Amino acid sequence: MSVPLTLLGLLEREPSHGYDLKREYDAYFGRGKPLPFGQVYATLSRLTRDGKAIAGEAEPGAGPDRKRYAITDLGVAEVGVWLSEPVQPEPHLQTVLFAKVVLSLMLGRSAEHYLDIQRTAHMQRMRELTEVKRSGSPVDALLADHGLFHLEADLRWIDLTAARLTALAEMVGTQA
Repeated sequence: MSVPLTLLGLLEREPSHGYDLKREYDAYFGRGKPLPFGQVYATLSRLTRDGKAIAGEAEPGAGPDRKRYAITDLGVAEVGVWLSEPVQPEPHLQTVLFAKVVLSLMLGRSAEHYLDIQRTAHMQRMRELTEVKRSGSPVDALLADHGLFHLEADLRWIDLTAARLTALAEMVGTQA
């Protein structure tokens, strides 16, 4: 899971305080593993340093002064590239797939297009593993089967998600 890019995606949606970013991240992407406040602010500091986000003036509030962060053009470009590139097809990438689908919807981008790109990348990797299985040793064939089974499960998830994009878009407050 790419915390910096996910936070940038949330900032592209709307400028936010660190506390609000953490709350949104935890609600959508931190199921069972909330993002520590320290990581949020360290990440925002690096994004600001690297010119991908800017911090507004400190705003007084009930607690310590808070800064509202906004994404820069450089940050928008980086999020755009990240959302358009498929994840390396391998087991246990569901959290990244899910984050990209939800952020695409939140940002008004085509989640269906992203799922199509990801499906193509998975199919290519399956062809490669099938060739390893066909021409390799029994150990190679077993390892290839392991990878193939995970990729097949991901493809089923991709198809199911594509069928549910409208409902998911309604949940995150956008149009599919």
